[in-house]
Amino acid sequence: MTEQSVQIQIDEINKKLDIILEEIFIMKQNREATKDLVDDLSIIGKDIFKNSVIELDKAGVELNGEALAGTGIRLIRNIDNINEFLDMLESINDFIKDASPILRQVGLDTIQKMHELDQKGYIGFFRELMKVLDNIVTGFSKEDVKALADNIVTILSTVKSITQPDMLEALNNGVKVYKSIDTKNIPEYSLWKAMREMRSPEMRKGLGFIITFLKNLVKEENISK
Repeated sequence: MTEQSVQIQIDEINKKLDIILEEIFIMKQNREATKDLVDDLSIIGKDIFKNSVIELDKAGVELNGEALAGTGIRLIRNIDNINEFLDMLESINDFIKDASPILRQVGLDTIQKMHELDQKGYIGFFRELMKVLDNIVTGFSKEDVKALADNIVTILSTVKSITQPDMLEALNNGVKVYKSIDTKNIPEYSLWKAMREMRSPEMRKGLGFIITFLKNLVKEENISK
């Protein structure tokens, strides 16, 4: 081994030692900085604790050391649950951020749709309908509503029967006939004239209809009883 090669090895060793010493110096600085931070935090913590005790004492609040210790232990035991709760809050916050544009667009579409309904008259219609319902509520008592509920089946059956095509046609014919009569100039009939009119086919058929209707009506009432 020559003197030159030995010098090269010594130089490499010196370089490595310099690197090691530099790392040791950095570690020392970090350790000192950490120690200073811990000392500062310790001082701050003591001041906070001292001020908290003073404020609590002024407020008449008595601290229970065992309760505080128990609370601290519970917090430590539930640290995973607390982290999960914080994660959930972050997820909710992210969801709100993502959903905000969608909700904003839904709100705008809803306003636009309501404007269209108002232009077509739906809003005014429902407003007037609410007045109708209000008049119904104020115009009928609880007893009236109860009676309506008790008889709703009969009422609906009657409406169903009236709305049948033959019944509607008969009602329409009756309305037409009534409208064609001049109620202000109805002719007078004497008993003799009425008796003569009773002999006409129309009157005999009309009487037959009335008699048949009354007989069947009485019969239906007897069945219902």
